[in-house]
Amino acid sequence: MTRTKILITGASSGLGAGMAREFAAKGRDLALCARRLDLLEELRAELIGAHPGITVAVRALDVDDHAAVPRVCGELRDELGGLDRVIVNAGIGKGARLGTGRASANLATATTNFVSAMAQAEAALAIFREQNSGHLVLISSMSAVRGLPGSKAAYSASKAGLSALGEALATELRGSPIVVTTIQPGFIRTDMSDNAGDAKLVAPLDKGVSSMVAAIEQEKRRACVPGWPWRVIDLVLPHLPDSVVVKLA
Repeated sequence: MTRTKILITGASSGLGAGMAREFAAKGRDLALCARRLDLLEELRAELIGAHPGITVAVRALDVDDHAAVPRVCGELRDELGGLDRVIVNAGIGKGARLGTGRASANLATATTNFVSAMAQAEAALAIFREQNSGHLVLISSMSAVRGLPGSKAAYSASKAGLSALGEALATELRGSPIVVTTIQPGFIRTDMSDNAGDAKLVAPLDKGVSSMVAAIEQEKRRACVPGWPWRVIDLVLPHLPDSVVVKLA
């Protein structure tokens, strides 16, 4: 099935903007939301200029405003004339070692990456259940596979929760017209990943986004991207000694 009306949260930069460009090139209509409306409007002008046959709707949305999430999703659905894929992409990478006086950074990460992602999933599935079809995509992380130490602990825990949510929903909705996909990217070059892991493992943004879009289009239940080396890392990471995990983190 070709999903022609796609909503992406956190679409003003990084992976979200990259996916918007890829889907626009495929001729899809887009609903884009993020906190920075000015950046979304610039992106909309770019996409329509390059692909004049598509529709691009934009809205400002802070996903931590949980009451606003279903309202904005409903407005974007109405403007596009429906939604058949929602990509829950908005996230942050703050974090500090627990107990060092920066609890606010860890709580913000846990809230945005898990609680607010759940709010987005609630809004998307309400639309999909009403129309009895749709594709929910959760952008998690390879850090969900094993808890990472230090300043990444809260981040990896929040993404582990998101991956577990995706697994639960995929099981619940199996055999129905609603599909759930969890994407677990490895290190992809964005502003948020500048300090992420071993530099040799960091994929260029275009390669990383292309691998994400390809996995989304295949509507896999779960995908680790880019395939190399992250499918292998997915298998071995739970069994690596702590000393290796510290270096990877």
